[in-house]
Amino acid sequence: MFATMDHLEQKKEQPADDPTAAARKRDHIDMAFRSQVLHAEVDGRFHYEPLLSAHPQPGSLQPFPFLGKTLRTPLWVSSMTGGTDWAHTINHNLARACAEFGMGMGLGSCRSLLFSDDTLEDFAVRHLIGDELPLYANLGVAQLEQLIDKQELGRVTTLLEKLQADGLIIHVNPLQEWMQPEGDRFQRSPLETILTLLEKLPDVPLIVKEVGQGMGPASLRALLQLPLQAVDFAAAGGTNFAKLELLRSEEAKANTYGQLAQVGHTAAEMVQFTNQIAAELGDQMRCRQIIISGGIGGFLDGFYLMKKLQVPSVYGQASGFLKHARGSYEELREYVAAQVRGLELAEAFLIQK
Repeated sequence: MFATMDHLEQKKEQPADDPTAAARKRDHIDMAFRSQVLHAEVDGRFHYEPLLSAHPQPGSLQPFPFLGKTLRTPLWVSSMTGGTDWAHTINHNLARACAEFGMGMGLGSCRSLLFSDDTLEDFAVRHLIGDELPLYANLGVAQLEQLIDKQELGRVTTLLEKLQADGLIIHVNPLQEWMQPEGDRFQRSPLETILTLLEKLPDVPLIVKEVGQGMGPASLRALLQLPLQAVDFAAAGGTNFAKLELLRSEEAKANTYGQLAQVGHTAAEMVQFTNQIAAELGDQMRCRQIIISGGIGGFLDGFYLMKKLQVPSVYGQASGFLKHARGSYEELREYVAAQVRGLELAEAFLIQK
């Protein structure tokens, strides 16, 4: 009798316009024990402030200037793929996502386009991303050193014209080249090559990035005093290309250099370095835009580090995009939309400690 009355009472209280209430409450009971959280599992990077905002409306992120253009989302598609069989699908999907969500994009290595147009269609995405968003080509510092020696830097400007790119990303990768069985050997320091490019190609906007180890304070200090458009951290914690190349090498080489492939700096460390350098350099700091990348697991990591950094920034991802960009556009779109929504929620309810 009592069970029947309880059942009738529940039915009476259930709103007529909420037919899922009973099932939802059963789910809550079933999942309550599985949702118990230990204190150590709480993300301690933020103050959670649930009283101060309504749920954010889609599209509530504020547009902002970056690399001379306007982004609607503080998210950068980090350079990732060059000449693979998937390059066309990946680059075209990513460019469509940038256009839809207002992000910037760095192409993978464009080395193959320096001497041939055979793969041009894989990289030609300006018509997809549009003119209002930044699109940067990408070359390794080794290739640029060789072009300087051959007095063929005109190939760089031709490359940018073919791609209708806004500028060039220089990826600096001495450990990767050393570990790579077919790797190049630098004849001079990457900094010297970068300085030569700034002198010889003064009208080409440049971004400098590492490829998975990040950079220490001395390298960052040198770069931040140059008239670069941005520095891209490409910090330790994401794909380690030096380690990847060792996996392709003979066992003896892997055993010898395995520990060396583990050196580097995390994005959090590099944020700290950059803040300190900015405070010390003052007006002597000429590069004042940062792409925070390397080990960024998602919007919470990106949101936290952007708030921590005292220089205008976006956060970049490579593998996170790559995982979803090889198939249908809808799969990638769903992933990016979730990242954007997460940023909107973070802006509404979280304050970085």
